[in-house]
Amino acid sequence: MPTEVTKQQSPGSRRLEKNSGSDLLPKLSLLDAPRNDVLLIDAKSDVEAVAAWLREYQASPQTLKSYRREAERLLLWLANQNNQLRDMNRELLRQYEAFLEDPQPAEQWVGPSKPRYHAQWRPFRGGLSPASRRQSLIILQGLYSWLVEAGWVRHNPFVLMRDKARRLKNQTQTIERYLERDLWAWFWQWLNAPVKLTSEREAYEHARRRFIVSFAYLLAPRISEMANARMEDFQEREGRWWWIVVGKGSKLARIPVPDDMLECLIEWRQALELNGLPSYHEPTPLIRALDKQRDISDNQLYRLIKGTFNEAADALEAQDGKPAYVSALRRATPHWLRHTAITHQAQSGVSLRYLAESARHAKLDTTSRYLHTEDNEWHHEQQRHRLKTAPKTSSDPL
Repeated sequence: MPTEVTKQQSPGSRRLEKNSGSDLLPKLSLLDAPRNDVLLIDAKSDVEAVAAWLREYQASPQTLKSYRREAERLLLWLANQNNQLRDMNRELLRQYEAFLEDPQPAEQWVGPSKPRYHAQWRPFRGGLSPASRRQSLIILQGLYSWLVEAGWVRHNPFVLMRDKARRLKNQTQTIERYLERDLWAWFWQWLNAPVKLTSEREAYEHARRRFIVSFAYLLAPRISEMANARMEDFQEREGRWWWIVVGKGSKLARIPVPDDMLECLIEWRQALELNGLPSYHEPTPLIRALDKQRDISDNQLYRLIKGTFNEAADALEAQDGKPAYVSALRRATPHWLRHTAITHQAQSGVSLRYLAESARHAKLDTTSRYLHTEDNEWHHEQQRHRLKTAPKTSSDPL
């Protein structure tokens, strides 16, 4: 934890109740509750107020995780400035925006991925990208709106942002974080290239990596859905196979399973020393640890996929591959595979209606961001505008 923040903690600082969100936030010194006329939450410190907000999202683990991260960063920064949530104003918000872009001093705020209470844990892996900063502000705007309604703070400083609409709502019109078809074709070929495997463990890890990428590309799951998947989630109904998943917002969905996925599933089960396709009552993990029994966490899965992308980038660079493709592989995260899957389905002609169902988007507008048809048409039409035109004859007037 950053040194300055640690100094402000007192031995008497108490955690909130288990599973209330306290274990997700730093132990900061208790501060007096704001003296508002009506306080609608049972909280005596900023940490307790934020934990009450986080409890609203307990049914959505991934949302809770991202909201916790941004709230914790803000609380740590405010404590480092000797401020509280109620002290946030437009100028402090401007300073915080700059801090998100470049957390300084780096030795205090930036470090490698470590468990939350590890001595070397830090809130940041590096400065946030424009998209990540925008997402952070969106989350914190929601936090302050809730705290105003709860009576914990008197105002929401985000409403003072003159260019709020541009900062908080200017999502790109189309999805750009995906692997183009040529790059995907190379990546899949590289992943399936014959390699010399010297041990049973290497063979298992190779089969697992191939299955994970296949699963991600063919069914477009979120990383938490992959980590939580069970064998029995694949079910046959009237000769057709479906993947049953509880996704974002605890929504139950049923996704058609293509034949390629069934083939990959059979191969993966062979690596697990299992036969055929899953049975209806098989509640065992789909993606497993090295012992072929235990499941793996979404964090472990993230690192595994990210490591695969980095290895692929090194291989492509060694082949003098296109620099833009090498860069894309280095920047790619596991969620890029979901974007790639949905984008390639759209390019293959899957209708918007079914694409939205497979992606489990609540709004068609979200799915339409994966369509690049208009971009292609626009680019084609723009080629009509040229520097060179047909040469004039001597009889043509100027």
